Amino acid sequence: MRSVGAQQQGAGGTAGRPAAVQPTQRPRPTTPGQATRGASATTARSGRAPGSASPRPGAGSPPGARPPLDRPSSPRGGSGFRLRKGRLAAVVGVFALVLLLAWPVGLLVWANGKIQHVDALSGAPGTAGSTYLLAGSDARGGDGIAEDGTEGARTDTIMVLHKPSSGPAALISLPRDTFVDVPGKGPAKLNAAYSWGGAPLLVQTVEGLTGLTVDHYVEIGLGGVSNVVNSVGGVELCLDYDVNDPNSGLVWAAGCHETDGTTALAFARMRYADPKGDIGRGERQRQVVGAVSQKAVDASLLVKPGDQVALIGAGLGAIEVDEKTGIVDLGKLALAFRAANGPDGITGTPPISNPDYRPGGVGSTVQLDPDLSPAFWADVRDGKLPPGVVGGLPQS
Repeated sequence: MRSVGAQQQGAGGTAGRPAAVQPTQRPRPTTPGQATRGASATTARSGRAPGSASPRPGAGSPPGARPPLDRPSSPRGGSGFRLRKGRLAAVVGVFALVLLLAWPVGLLVWANGKIQHVDALSGAPGTAGSTYLLAGSDARGGDGIAEDGTEGARTDTIMVLHKPSSGPAALISLPRDTFVDVPGKGPAKLNAAYSWGGAPLLVQTVEGLTGLTVDHYVEIGLGGVSNVVNSVGGVELCLDYDVNDPNSGLVWAAGCHETDGTTALAFARMRYADPKGDIGRGERQRQVVGAVSQKAVDASLLVKPGDQVALIGAGLGAIEVDEKTGIVDLGKLALAFRAANGPDGITGTPPISNPDYRPGGVGSTVQLDPDLSPAFWADVRDGKLPPGVVGGLPQS
């Protein structure tokens, strides 16, 4: 019996517990690195943290909500490439826009800095509208100009361009031999005012003749006309009779021809072989300037920055302007000039009473009609003249 009890007591060390309860096994110690690796492996296999329950469809969603659809994800490299391409296109577009806006501004600033100025304006009280005095001078840029026997500085071209407040723009040529009263000098030919007193005296003389205050003075060196014509690739000019004039150097067969700068300059200056003298020369000068203006506004220049620079450089290199005129004023002048030469503009001369007026001591001059001229200039100022050609030689 004792042996049996002792046997039972010995068994109680292990078998004294209920058979269903197994001895608790103490976990084997692990290092922190081992634990981390284990958790990582578990996460990699199951896609969730160790010990977390598998999500059920719709779990965590409001009642009645449809489970989210699985969407295939795009490769990360492909989306990044498209994003970079989009950003690059945007940067290029912005850069192109900046250039498009900056180029004309920079061109204007550059051009404005190249303008040469001269004292010219009289300071007289202003009159209605805008009045430009254009003077073609042999005193500047004399290359390519044939000698005609005239001494000293002279103006072969004198034009008044007026843009009224309302009504048509007018471009009126004043014959260089127009008989005028030059302030401080007395009766003389118009171009003598320039020879005696340069731009200021010419401005004062024209203001006294027309009753218009000159707002802008532009002096064109006729030698520079050749460069301007060449910069636009030449111009087409027309004349309906043959010419072989040694004074200007013009040799011409009747008709229309493409001309380079040298020929265009001779075309504008020719005088002695023209049956209409100064009147005919004024018509040809307006033709040259009109042809250059037409080429200068060609739309193809918008995409040719080099040609723009060449044209502006040649044009500004051939002119001087009064102290107040800038590049914007020259732009307005170009628009007014184009309007005057268009179908709704006015071109011509003042009314002329005698193209060979000889008052004594001055030689042969052009006499403007003393009765018609005052009303003519008032109508130019007020924009009351009808579009078309005005003035010219008196009708016999």
